[in-house]
Formats: sequence, C-alpha cells, structure tokens
Amino acid sequence: MTLTPLTRRRLANFRANRRGYWSLMIFAVLFFVTLFAEFIANDRPLVAKVDGRWYFPVLVDYAESDVVQDGLPTLADWHDRGFREDIEAKGGWMVWPLVPYSYRSVVRDLGQPAPSPPSARNWLGTDDQARDVLARVIYGFRISVLFGFTLTIVSSIIGIAAGAVQGFYGGWVDLIFQRFIEIWSGMPQLYLLIILASVIEPSFWVLLVFLLLFSWMGLTGVVRAEFLRGRNFDYVRAAKALGVSDTVVMFRHILPNAMVATLTFLPFILSGSVTVLASLDFLGFGLPPGSPSLGELVNQGKNNLTAPWLAMTGFVVLGTMLTLLIFVGEAVRDAFDPRKLPGGGR
Repeated sequence: MTLTPLTRRRLANFRANRRGYWSLMIFAVLFFVTLFAEFIANDRPLVAKVDGRWYFPVLVDYAESDVVQDGLPTLADWHDRGFREDIEAKGGWMVWPLVPYSYRSVVRDLGQPAPSPPSARNWLGTDDQARDVLARVIYGFRISVLFGFTLTIVSSIIGIAAGAVQGFYGGWVDLIFQRFIEIWSGMPQLYLLIILASVIEPSFWVLLVFLLLFSWMGLTGVVRAEFLRGRNFDYVRAAKALGVSDTVVMFRHILPNAMVATLTFLPFILSGSVTVLASLDFLGFGLPPGSPSLGELVNQGKNNLTAPWLAMTGFVVLGTMLTLLIFVGEAVRDAFDPRKLPGGGR
C-alpha cells in the first residue's frame, strides 16, 4: 500500500519524537508479552510427560487419575508434593513457566507470615494472602490495558457519533444535546457506582458499561466543534447540492478532518481509562475480590506499611504504564501538528 505524502510526513514527525516512539515500542512489547500471561505465569506446567504420554496442563484440565494410575479423580494440583513424587517415580518430567504461579495461586511453605519479601522463589515477594506479586502484576497489567482499550474505543465511537450529529445539524438538535450533556456530566458517578455495587457485584463488563455511560462525552466537544466549522466549507455545500446524503457527507467528507484533532486525544483518554479502573479497585468498587488488579495491589501496600515492596511495585508499574502512554500521546500530537516539519522542526 502506497502512503500519501501527508501520511509519510506524520510518520516522520512521530518517529522524530524519540521519547514517544520508544515509549510506544516498549508499551507494545509489554502488552504483547502479557497477552500470553498463562504461558508466563501459571501454577500448571506447560508440558509434562508421564509413562510415555504427553500432557499439556496449561491448556487442558487433568484429574490426578488421568496422569497417575493411583491418583484421585479430582483436578490435579501440580504443586502438590505427593503428586509430583508419583510423577517422578514413573520417570516423568514437567516444564514449568517462568513464574510457576498464577494470579490466584497461594504460595505454600513460605517459612514466614505473608506478605513475604522478594526472594529467589518470589521475585517481587507475596501479598497479604500469600499470592505471588509478579504473577498478579502480569495479569493485572493485561486486564488494565484491555479494559482501557475497550472503554476508549467504544466510548470514542459513541462520542464521535454524538458530536458529529450535534455539529452537523446544529440548531435545536445541538441546543438540546448540549443541555443533556451538561445535566448528564453533573451526575455523581462515584455515588451511583456505590449504589450499583450494593445491588449487584461489579465485574469487568458491568464496570465497562457503567463507565461507558459517562466516558463517551470526552470527545463530543472536540468533534462537535470540528463539524460546526466543517459544515460551512464549500466542498460540503457542493456535496449537499449534488444530493449526497447527510450520512455520507458527515462520515466521508467532514469526519476525516475532525479525526485529526480526535486522534491526538486518544492516548490520553486511554491513560485516563486505566487510571479509573485502578482507582475503583483501590477504593474497593472495582473488579471482584481476587481479580488481578493493580489498584488492589496499591491498596494492599497502604494496608501493609511493613511490606514496602507492595506499594513500590504498584507505584512503579502504574507510573511506568501511564508515563509511556503520555509520551505516546505527545508524539501523536506532534505527528498531527500541521506546523511541524519532518524531523521535528517548525
């Protein structure tokens, strides 16, 4: 596919911002790695071989009786010492992930009360429920970014559509819509979430839908302003005079120009979405108890001041994630700045 000169100039401006460019590379690598969290941190082996038979516990649930003849017909606990001795007695072997614990695994035989400090066994220590912190960070990073991406994409689609309708038609449509946004944005979100949490247990999708009810207004004002300006351009008037439908005019002729201002906001909206989930988890109104959560890890650090590694880990992970997203946002802003020349000059 051949890139237009404008696209090439924007890519050159993005690469010229070295801080933003490398932040995007680092964030992409971290996110890609955490997508395969089950193969990096898991309380089940990646592969095992017993009596000449191959097993893939990371993908399939096995009962003990499926692996060893005298085993119980219950789900195999691959960390159980007796079960592992039975496997070794048959000449079997297992290949474990880099972190042999999942986010919900309870680490046994710590030798001291939880939370325990970092060690060769648990690189970032354990939390107050004896769960491996590194495993929870890997899973928590993934769910935070996926939640942020989903909320940002869906809310942006709704917000862009709403702003487009407002700006294109103007008049009473714009006036009524603006009054609705003013009233709706003044709703106490935290109080409503507390009421919701007392009725049903918040989950990933419940939180996503609830936050979506309010987050769609983030881009509405920007898109509305671009459409109010763009609807008076000569090419738009010519298209309407030729009988082109309003939908085609809005989304084919005006929206591409409005997207220039919109795209510069997306990395910042994504960082805000990640922060919202972490804040709700910190307050106890986020994901269900036991879910891998960066906000819950920070809350544990607050409640366990004698275990500073918990607060430090949560702070470093959240701070690094948000810093990378902010740097990427700055690079995107430079890429779409019409005053920027290729190479970063003006």
